[in-house]
Amino acid sequence: MQFETEHIFQILGALAAGAIIGFEREYHSKPAGFRTMILICVSSCLFTILSVSLSSGDRIASNIVTGIGFIGAGVVFKEGATVRGITSAALIWMAAAIGMSIGLKFYILAALVILIVLLILVAFTRIEQILDNLHQIKSYEIDFISTNYSIQELENDMKENNIHFTRLKTGKQDNVVKVEYNINVSPSKHREKIDSFFINNSKINGFVV
Repeated sequence: MQFETEHIFQILGALAAGAIIGFEREYHSKPAGFRTMILICVSSCLFTILSVSLSSGDRIASNIVTGIGFIGAGVVFKEGATVRGITSAALIWMAAAIGMSIGLKFYILAALVILIVLLILVAFTRIEQILDNLHQIKSYEIDFISTNYSIQELENDMKENNIHFTRLKTGKQDNVVKVEYNINVSPSKHREKIDSFFINNSKINGFVV
């Protein structure tokens, strides 16, 4: 392998690309922030430079994809019924792909993809918020004492309050009944009404969203 001045510019380009993507993640306090995206982008670029310079290049390039998969899986976590970190995991893959593009000297392609990523993160986030406001489903776990309340009574009360739900599962431990529902909480004012219903219902011990 022979060192070329262009390699320096490729590494610096990967650093800049990772910083651009990482800034958005860091600004919104997301997993895999500023430093992580830079390291992923620069390391992918370096591995790609090595892959085109060595006889075992194909093996190195394919292992980048495998290794990034492990890193991406590390930022995905489950919080209740919600899975978080999917976007950050996808961005880790994207940062690696951009770094590899720079390492292969596809500079215009890398720049175009960076612009697309920024468009998705900035403009499409607003569209996603609008869609969520139109139709958003939340999982509620509600518990109550079986001698004070019943599932049928609870569901009748929810229907009277125009709460649209789908029962997912039920369980009982000792005298406590636990019921999980998917509930339509859109628009946002309706979410406040739903929470208020559960809080003010004296027959309900508690609920978790």
